[in-house]
Amino acid sequence: MAAVTLTAQDIFEDARFMHSKSLECLEAGDLRDAAEKAWCATRRSAEALILARTGEHFENTPSVTRELRALARHDAAVQRLRERYSTAIHLLHGDCFYAGLCDPAEHTGQLIRETADFIAAAETLAGG
Repeated sequence: MAAVTLTAQDIFEDARFMHSKSLECLEAGDLRDAAEKAWCATRRSAEALILARTGEHFENTPSVTRELRALARHDAAVQRLRERYSTAIHLLHGDCFYAGLCDPAEHTGQLIRETADFIAAAETLAGG
């Protein structure tokens, strides 16, 4: 069976879908699940940006983080995006999802909603 080849646009589509699911969880009051889905959308967007820029597809978080850092060394706009990625991995994925430290809830909710901006910025930097 042939392997399915994903495009950066396919991955951005998945990121937008995951963000929509995070907003549904947020609306339902499930802050931890909303945070994890927002983190997933963030990581998928970074994955798509890397694919668009390098032609290489990295699926695991350490590889995506490393490659995003490498892109950021040569592009100030990617560096700003990488800083937002770091905030998401730390606050949404680590603190809120894993540790249950989602307070203040208003701040966490704002980070979840701002994931849409991250996706849009990554897509612009990807040239799409």
